Amino acid sequence: MSKHLLSTLLFVLACTPVFADEPPAPAPSPAVDAKAPAAAAKNAPLDLADIRAFTAVYSLVKQAYVDDVDDHRLMQAAIRGLLGGLDPHSEYLGKEQMEDLAEDTTGSYAGLGIEVVQVDGSLKVIAPIDDSPAERAGIKAGDTIVRIDGKPVQSDDLDGAVAQLRGKPGSPITLSVLHERQTLPIDIPLKREVIRVASANGRVLEPGYAYLRVSQFQAETGSQLRRRIERLATENKAPLRGAVLDLRSNPGGLLTAAIEVGDEFLDGGVIVSTRGRVHDSEMTFRATPGDLLAGAPMVVLVDNGTASAAEIVAGALKDNHRALLMGRRTFGKGSVQTVLPLDADHAVKLTTARYYTPSGVSIQAAGIEPDIALADLALSQRDGEPSPILGERDLRNHLKGANEVNAVETPPAANRDLQQDYALNEALNALKALALRAPRAQQVAPAKG
Repeated sequence: MSKHLLSTLLFVLACTPVFADEPPAPAPSPAVDAKAPAAAAKNAPLDLADIRAFTAVYSLVKQAYVDDVDDHRLMQAAIRGLLGGLDPHSEYLGKEQMEDLAEDTTGSYAGLGIEVVQVDGSLKVIAPIDDSPAERAGIKAGDTIVRIDGKPVQSDDLDGAVAQLRGKPGSPITLSVLHERQTLPIDIPLKREVIRVASANGRVLEPGYAYLRVSQFQAETGSQLRRRIERLATENKAPLRGAVLDLRSNPGGLLTAAIEVGDEFLDGGVIVSTRGRVHDSEMTFRATPGDLLAGAPMVVLVDNGTASAAEIVAGALKDNHRALLMGRRTFGKGSVQTVLPLDADHAVKLTTARYYTPSGVSIQAAGIEPDIALADLALSQRDGEPSPILGERDLRNHLKGANEVNAVETPPAANRDLQQDYALNEALNALKALALRAPRAQQVAPAKG
């Protein structure tokens, strides 16, 4: 290793980051600061033994590795290893990764429509995006991608595996996927598409009751959701009596979008707070007056694919007693990542804080428990025709009732989504029960500016 490279390396290792808004603290006085030894230990320079070990390994790789490796590649690997050893979400971003991040927040990119996370050297699926190739192929939250085009996913190159998921629209790719509670992976052929995510959508389930779906939190999610609710109220020709907010398999997204969505349903109170080591990471976000549903009851559906920003919204609505949570425990991704630019083409995505719900509970690892737990079940069609006898009037020669009508009653048309979606069916039933106790909304609240 050259002396110039070694001196540069020692300088990089010895330097600590300085935040522009964080003034340097004065040196503590030993006579009055009982914590001085601990603080000094934290701020002590790097152990020379650690530096020697790093340089020794570096030198051995340069001398004895099977292929010749240039210094740039080794330093890039060292940087990625430094960040990857902290947690699954801190990473070094090159130009392509920064472009991917920008695409994720705007909702348009070419790929499979799948959100993944690196867990213990494997590639885990957080959630597929609605109506994406991954979702249509049956990939679900909790699945593990073990091979891509027949090649095993390497634990030391997970960034490269993630990059392979994206590509030219129409290009084929085959994923070997291990479903939860299965022992053998299955091969799933897919074709990449241009993924344009409408992150907020909705429809009327039954007169007066709306279904609102947020699949991801992007820059325009709040405004999309606001317009959808206003349109549904107009279609209903009356104020909505309640709404189901579906956050299942929502991998998260922008903190600002989550705060905006939470604010749309709250008249006041804390939405979320963040806490970290530096002063700028200590923040509390509060709701402003105005509720798009004018106080109409809400049920929020969550599952193990509900993560990050989606957990912020779920926690805010639960802790402020604004909504009933139903489903399964959420993913538990309760950390804040800040993108810190290094230059025009490189940045560090660094975990800088933790999220806390309004009640002061950390989301990290624990997730959010629903108020009503639902098993992961699916509804199935009836095997046979329903019984022709539905009541007394269906019996031959029954005694006529004073208010009996002769017209044949036609059962209401079944909602296909409710027939197939067990959790949504249960959520609607709970919403109707809540609506019976709630006063009728007189008008939809004005949108917040």
